[in-house]
Amino acid sequence: QVLLRQSGGGSVQAGGSLTLACTAFGSVVVYNPMGWYRQAPGETRELVATITSDHVTNYGDSVKGRVTISRDNGSDKSTVYLQMNSLKVEDTAIYYCHAPINYGREVIPYWGRGTQVTVSS
Repeated sequence: QVLLRQSGGGSVQAGGSLTLACTAFGSVVVYNPMGWYRQAPGETRELVATITSDHVTNYGDSVKGRVTISRDNGSDKSTVYLQMNSLKVEDTAIYYCHAPINYGREVIPYWGRGTQVTVSS
């Protein structure tokens, strides 16, 4: 069982910055990738960024150059951060932490509860 706890988010004006954090509890998370997705009203959930256990990163096209994902691994938990700069109104969405855990025979996707990010013009 993996528990995800999100923090951060809120409201900011366009051009501003925000940082999101997500801690995944469970020793297995240290060896698995984590990431962030977002969903705007009426839209499908889309990739923001992912990071592997050895810190290889991947970014969605809409945020490249403006967002940085990083992670800290402990013995029984991992914390992933999403630093967002030069925010745009279209970045407004609910941001979800994601941890797909590979148990060998299956991969179980764990999701955080979501954090609202609102960017105003």
